[in-house]
Amino acid sequence: MSEPAKITVGLKGVASMVVGEADTALAVGSGIVLVLATPRAIALCERASCAAVDNYLEAGTTTVGMRVQFDHLRPTAVGGKVDAEAVLEKIEGRRLTFMVSASDTKGLVAAGKVTRVLVEVDRFMDKTQ
Repeated sequence: MSEPAKITVGLKGVASMVVGEADTALAVGSGIVLVLATPRAIALCERASCAAVDNYLEAGTTTVGMRVQFDHLRPTAVGGKVDAEAVLEKIEGRRLTFMVSASDTKGLVAAGKVTRVLVEVDRFMDKTQ
Protein backbone atom coordinates (compact mmCIF):
# COMPACT_ATOMS: atom_id res chain seq x y z
CA MET A 1 0.00 0.00 0.00
CA SER A 2 1.34 3.44 -0.85
CA GLU A 3 0.32 6.65 0.84
CA PRO A 4 -2.37 8.69 -0.91
CA ALA A 5 -0.99 11.55 -2.99
CA LYS A 6 -3.04 14.01 -0.93
CA ILE A 7 -1.00 13.41 2.23
CA THR A 8 1.80 15.97 2.09
CA VAL A 9 4.39 17.41 4.42
CA GLY A 10 3.02 20.44 6.22
CA LEU A 11 -0.48 19.13 6.96
CA LYS A 12 -1.65 20.37 10.38
CA GLY A 13 -4.08 19.00 12.92
CA VAL A 14 -5.33 20.29 16.24
CA ALA A 15 -7.04 18.85 19.30
CA SER A 16 -8.10 20.36 22.61
CA MET A 17 -9.16 19.20 26.03
CA VAL A 18 -10.07 20.52 29.44
CA VAL A 19 -8.20 18.57 32.11
CA GLY A 20 -10.63 16.61 34.25
CA GLU A 21 -10.14 14.41 37.29
CA ALA A 22 -9.91 11.34 35.02
CA ASP A 23 -7.01 12.94 33.12
CA THR A 24 -4.72 13.32 36.14
CA ALA A 25 -1.58 11.38 36.93
CA LEU A 26 -3.32 10.02 40.03
CA ALA A 27 -6.30 8.74 38.01
CA VAL A 28 -4.27 7.01 35.28
CA GLY A 29 -1.68 5.56 37.65
CA SER A 30 1.31 7.51 36.40
CA GLY A 31 1.89 9.45 39.61
CA ILE A 32 0.16 10.86 42.66
CA VAL A 33 -0.43 14.46 41.61
CA LEU A 34 -3.68 16.01 40.41
CA VAL A 35 -2.33 17.47 37.16
CA LEU A 36 -2.50 16.46 33.50
CA ALA A 37 -0.97 13.00 33.19
CA THR A 38 1.77 12.49 30.64
CA PRO A 39 -0.14 9.62 28.96
CA ARG A 40 -3.13 11.95 28.47
CA ALA A 41 -0.89 14.68 27.03
CA ILE A 42 0.56 12.14 24.59
CA ALA A 43 -2.94 10.97 23.63
CA LEU A 44 -3.98 14.56 22.93
CA CYS A 45 -0.98 15.06 20.65
CA GLU A 46 -1.73 11.75 18.90
CA ARG A 47 -5.31 12.94 18.38
CA ALA A 48 -3.95 16.10 16.72
CA SER A 49 -1.73 13.91 14.51
CA CYS A 50 -4.74 11.87 13.43
CA ALA A 51 -6.71 15.03 12.73
CA ALA A 52 -3.98 16.23 10.37
CA VAL A 53 -4.46 13.30 7.96
CA ASP A 54 -7.85 11.70 8.68
CA ASN A 55 -9.61 13.55 5.85
CA TYR A 56 -6.94 12.43 3.37
CA LEU A 57 -6.97 8.69 4.03
CA GLU A 58 -8.21 6.24 1.43
CA ALA A 59 -11.28 4.18 2.36
CA GLY A 60 -10.33 1.18 4.50
CA THR A 61 -7.10 2.75 5.76
CA THR A 62 -6.08 4.42 8.99
CA THR A 63 -2.93 5.31 10.88
CA VAL A 64 -1.62 3.54 13.97
CA GLY A 65 0.88 4.74 16.52
CA MET A 66 4.44 3.48 16.21
CA ARG A 67 6.77 5.80 18.12
CA VAL A 68 6.48 8.69 20.55
CA GLN A 69 9.35 10.97 21.57
CA PHE A 70 7.90 13.34 24.12
CA ASP A 71 8.93 15.91 26.71
CA HIS A 72 6.28 16.87 29.27
CA LEU A 73 7.64 20.21 30.40
CA ARG A 74 5.12 21.79 32.76
CA PRO A 75 2.03 20.80 34.79
CA THR A 76 -1.54 21.77 33.95
CA ALA A 77 -4.11 21.73 36.76
CA VAL A 78 -7.58 20.22 36.65
CA GLY A 79 -9.84 22.65 34.80
CA GLY A 80 -7.04 23.92 32.57
CA LYS A 81 -7.56 23.90 28.79
CA VAL A 82 -4.80 22.33 26.70
CA ASP A 83 -4.48 22.82 22.94
CA ALA A 84 -2.33 20.46 20.87
CA GLU A 85 -0.98 20.94 17.36
CA ALA A 86 0.62 18.40 15.06
CA VAL A 87 2.47 19.22 11.84
CA LEU A 88 3.40 16.48 9.39
CA GLU A 89 7.17 16.84 9.13
CA LYS A 90 8.30 13.75 7.21
CA ILE A 91 6.87 10.98 5.05
CA GLU A 92 8.95 7.80 4.70
CA GLY A 93 6.90 5.23 2.81
CA ARG A 94 4.00 4.44 5.14
CA ARG A 95 5.60 6.21 8.13
CA LEU A 96 4.35 9.68 8.96
CA THR A 97 6.34 11.74 11.47
CA PHE A 98 4.69 14.71 13.16
CA MET A 99 6.16 17.51 15.25
CA VAL A 100 3.73 17.95 18.14
CA SER A 101 3.24 20.50 20.87
CA ALA A 102 0.70 21.19 23.59
CA SER A 103 0.08 24.51 25.30
CA ASP A 104 -2.18 25.95 27.96
CA THR A 105 -2.84 29.55 28.98
CA LYS A 106 0.59 29.73 30.64
CA GLY A 107 2.54 28.52 27.58
CA LEU A 108 4.18 25.37 26.29
CA VAL A 109 3.24 22.22 28.23
CA ALA A 110 4.80 19.50 26.08
CA ALA A 111 6.56 18.92 22.77
CA GLY A 112 7.99 16.10 20.73
CA LYS A 113 7.47 13.82 17.77
CA VAL A 114 4.81 11.23 16.99
CA THR A 115 5.31 8.63 14.27
CA ARG A 116 2.25 6.90 12.86
CA VAL A 117 2.04 4.24 10.15
CA LEU A 118 -0.52 4.02 7.35
CA VAL A 119 -2.23 0.62 7.41
CA GLU A 120 -5.09 -1.18 5.72
CA VAL A 121 -7.56 -1.77 8.55
CA ASP A 122 -8.61 -5.33 7.63
CA ARG A 123 -5.06 -6.49 6.98
CA PHE A 124 -3.87 -4.90 10.22
CA MET A 125 -6.66 -6.49 12.27
CA ASP A 126 -5.93 -9.91 10.70
CA LYS A 127 -2.57 -9.73 12.51
CA THR A 128 -4.40 -9.90 15.85
CA GLN A 129 -5.79 -13.37 15.09
